[in-house]
Amino acid sequence: MGRREIFAGNWKMYKTREEAVGLVRGLLEGLKGISREVVIFPPYPYAAEIAAMCRGTVISVGMQNMHFEKEGAFTGEISPPMVKDSGCRYVLIGHSERRHVFGETDDLINKKVRAAFEFGIEPIICVGELLDERENGQTGQVLSRQIKGAFDGISAENASRSVIAYEPVWAIGTGKVATPEIADDAHREVRNLLSDLYGRGLADSTPVLYGGSVKPDNISGLYAKDNIDGVLVGGASLKADSFLEIIKVK
Repeated sequence: MGRREIFAGNWKMYKTREEAVGLVRGLLEGLKGISREVVIFPPYPYAAEIAAMCRGTVISVGMQNMHFEKEGAFTGEISPPMVKDSGCRYVLIGHSERRHVFGETDDLINKKVRAAFEFGIEPIICVGELLDERENGQTGQVLSRQIKGAFDGISAENASRSVIAYEPVWAIGTGKVATPEIADDAHREVRNLLSDLYGRGLADSTPVLYGGSVKPDNISGLYAKDNIDGVLVGGASLKADSFLEIIKVK
């Protein structure tokens, strides 16, 4: 389909400034001669410095989260203009930890998606089911609710600039990983939902990434699947050697 392939690393709440800068240097050194699109999501305080380090390289930088308002009395939040001003191209929206630890609703996530497009930021929209939802056969239902909620009121033109990350919550940080077949089926379901909303052309051109305990030893099987266009890596993106091994998968 000629879809974009994206290898993204979400650092979550890890790394001091010195460690973060060192990790980026290691990645830039290891990515010489590599043309794949790489995105990293460092902690907020270091985003601007890291974005400056990565300017003109294969690495793009994103924020892990943002508020939907342009400005205001929202202590501790980061606005879309701040994300842009930091040099970030992307923002993660609806990561499972934001949904299930911090209680973000589909409505709030939709507001953030709208704000991302309004301010020219590319959202990587995260969807995925809990363990009990999968065991109860509700994966399709959950994905439908999350996709329809995230894209409510979003034009096809804007939707075409989005990236989806399927991350089964039961496989994040647990050491469990969805089999390539399970992941591929879920990605196909995501595409079918996008097709229902916007047509098959947009669905077939939208990158859908897999996230959930991605490591060097399981990337090959995932990457081989037709509906998996890259990965959103957590813990394995915190070390240059393991993240580089994932990025260089063949």
